[in-house]
Amino acid sequence: MPELLIATHNAGKLREFARLFDGLGLTLRSLDDLGITTDIEETGTTFHENARLKAEGYMQLSGLPTLADDSGLEVAALNGAPGVYSARYGGVTGLAQLEYLLKQMEGMPFHERLARFVCIIALARPGSTDVEFVEGTLPGVIEFEPRGSGGFGYDPLFYVVDEDKTLAELTPERKNEISHRAAAARAARVVLARWQTEGWQ
Repeated sequence: MPELLIATHNAGKLREFARLFDGLGLTLRSLDDLGITTDIEETGTTFHENARLKAEGYMQLSGLPTLADDSGLEVAALNGAPGVYSARYGGVTGLAQLEYLLKQMEGMPFHERLARFVCIIALARPGSTDVEFVEGTLPGVIEFEPRGSGGFGYDPLFYVVDEDKTLAELTPERKNEISHRAAAARAARVVLARWQTEGWQ
């Protein structure tokens, strides 16, 4: 069965991709499965650049076709910030990071608080210099205060209009159905199916 490296140490992320790629006849491997401890530095200034760096870097380390993703939050009124710096925005983490974001948006009315989550997936395979990209987005609005206890990161502040809830108020199952990562993974599934018809590697 063809193998695909998912460039992550996160077992939950691997399981989610396994569910989304069910039926493709692939064996998914994580970095831990292959004993890869090297960290590819994310030195890019865009999601595309960081996803490419990881996909190409881990493909070279593993010799396997590789999927890597980079994702984050973009707030329109903040010129797309925090963007690629979502995980370390303001130099703080956890609740302090939510407070930092809210401070940057102080005084903004609801209609000016438009935002979106973005996920870029890069797919690289040995023998090819082409890296293929797919994208998933989830539009929303930044709330005035955190709501909900589920999810992680910015989820308690990210209000999804069609759901009338923040991501942190949704069930994990519903979040995974509508998320930016799920949308990108569905697009990646099309690329992977084509690779199989082309002979995989």
